[in-house]
Amino acid sequence: MWYFSWILGIAFAAAFAILNAMWYEMKSDRARGVKAPFEAP
Repeated sequence: MWYFSWILGIAFAAAFAILNAMWYEMKSDRARGVKAPFEAP
């Protein structure tokens, strides 16, 4: 069953990387003063 934990670990690492990239994009947009397209003016 080692493969089950290996697959879960890879999925968790990929999800963490995607969320981290989304957070970084949000923070960099805020630092530049750019609003997200879904935010009201």
